[in-house]
Amino acid sequence: MSRNIFKRVSAKKKLLAALAAAFCFGSQPLPVFAAGHEAVQQDMNIKDRINAILRGAAEKNKKSSQQEIWGDAACVMHEMPTSSKDAGGTLLFSDSPEYVTQDGVLYRDTVTGDARVFYYHLNNTDVPKKVVVVLQNKYDGINVIKLTRGGSSAPSQDYLYVGKTTQMNYFAKGMDDTFVLTRNMGRLLQDQMNTTLVKPGELVAGMYDFHAAQPVEVSVLMMAEDADPLAAARDLPVLPKDEMRLRGTFAGMNRELTVKHIYDPETDGVRYFRVADDERDKFRDGIDATDGSKVRNVGNYGIVYRINIPTRGKKPVQYYLSPLGGVYAGAMLAVSDPAGKKLLPVPAKPFFGDKIPAASEPLPFALGEGAEVLAYGTEVADLGVYPSDRPVYFLYSPPGASNLPVNIILKPNP
Repeated sequence: MSRNIFKRVSAKKKLLAALAAAFCFGSQPLPVFAAGHEAVQQDMNIKDRINAILRGAAEKNKKSSQQEIWGDAACVMHEMPTSSKDAGGTLLFSDSPEYVTQDGVLYRDTVTGDARVFYYHLNNTDVPKKVVVVLQNKYDGINVIKLTRGGSSAPSQDYLYVGKTTQMNYFAKGMDDTFVLTRNMGRLLQDQMNTTLVKPGELVAGMYDFHAAQPVEVSVLMMAEDADPLAAARDLPVLPKDEMRLRGTFAGMNRELTVKHIYDPETDGVRYFRVADDERDKFRDGIDATDGSKVRNVGNYGIVYRINIPTRGKKPVQYYLSPLGGVYAGAMLAVSDPAGKKLLPVPAKPFFGDKIPAASEPLPFALGEGAEVLAYGTEVADLGVYPSDRPVYFLYSPPGASNLPVNIILKPNP
């Protein structure tokens, strides 16, 4: 899983041009990859709905990529501080070993109540395998499991595709499936896991939310294509972590990130805040339940953010996401009144972030702490235009295979 966390610094040599374009309304286009906001029919199945959104976003991108947005060299934007609060149930994160070379249990723990399992593994053997999630009732009686949301991708050697499609499916629609497990009973989290083959070199990922009325053991494992999942969960050994150690159990599977400043597009100009950088937005600490060791979720993968941005004024606000660490491909959900929910591929094309301007020296102190140059050529994804006098929030999660951190940028919409 990519996780190129770094500090973005600003270009001193472009300072004069930045000051001249202080509020970023120049005449040259900045590459924009727009997220689709087109309406889709409610009776479309979820696969067709997602494909329609992607097609619409790609068409909008063709038109938006030539919009006049920022200055001809760079502009100055100012940071908005944020606060965060962790909440929700338990996250089970399985990404180590990422490159799996033998059959075995990749992660395992027992949970009760609200929980999320996020797995991300590559078949590094020379034969097809299955990657499955097995639920085993640990309660001496009937246990009811309710699956509330989830998504996965078909296995692929295109890792960015896997990460993005998993998020598109996760955010697209809630689920309402109920499993009843009797004493000592086990079952797959999703039946299709037993028929989905992961070929050598292919990656598979999935993210599912559920509620367990009583304790249930959750096992993520890679197994032979003809093996029985319940027997494999019982008999296979727990595999050791790789050097990245990205697996564990984390209390609080959700994070509410709130901007402290009330943004007014008529007076505030261009503002930004950063997500998943481990400075302003800290990474989560947890425990590897297979050996009791302390672990850190570098990147906050599997954490679902609710991003609250208070606004006021009369002008609409344009929102963007800009990748800072390298290539990036994911999805978000925008929730607003009166538009409702909008599924946003980020970006509209398969990925972006491969053309990040080179970092240079920090801005001079005279510009103030939290000031940053947004260099011409920086790639941004369009998250939409929303009224400043009505609330909007975004649901976001760091996508597998993508690099972090990211900036969320706000500017007045003319």
